[in-house]
Amino acid sequence: MKSFDDRYRAQFGTSLLAGTDEAGRGPLAGPVVAAAVIFPPDFNMPEINDSKKLTDKKRRELLQPIVSNALSFAVVTVSPEEIDRINILKASLIAMKQAVERLNQQPGIVLVDGNKKFDFKAPLVAVVKGDSRSLSVAAASILAKVERDDEMIRLDEECPQFGWAQNKGYPTRRHIEALQKYGFTKYHRKTFIDHIVNPGFF
Repeated sequence: MKSFDDRYRAQFGTSLLAGTDEAGRGPLAGPVVAAAVIFPPDFNMPEINDSKKLTDKKRRELLQPIVSNALSFAVVTVSPEEIDRINILKASLIAMKQAVERLNQQPGIVLVDGNKKFDFKAPLVAVVKGDSRSLSVAAASILAKVERDDEMIRLDEECPQFGWAQNKGYPTRRHIEALQKYGFTKYHRKTFIDHIVNPGFF
């Protein structure tokens, strides 16, 4: 994964490569969260990988090494209200753009997870499955995932009937049944619910 980043550092003639990724595009509730990370060119940690391939315990073990070794990192949250207003794709791209903008060093190249890009003053490369190919993107995926999970655990204390501490807002059976029984909250994405919540969903 480091060698993947190194190729782009060499191609664009810069030591400052940023990776960015988001967490939470699919859930029915909660924010979408994005992170951006710049590592020193000589940093490597093979344990860093796509957050979806790691356990919660491993992601949390890697959190401190990522933030302590990064030259710069940033995490941004976009609310369910904003997701409903502009749609989840735009919200995800805005979150990633804002995360990169909040870095305290200007990257010379930005690797963006996925097949979409956003407008930015530095060159951007969209990398499909970037979180399993790029060290920097993978680190960003971990930061975003842990931040979002922690937010859903916090919201679970306020709305325990939906099981968010376990399902993190995804459309599990318990979550759907609770929606049908109790209705939605201000933390739900109303545009998502309109499409899937009905008695025949399961």
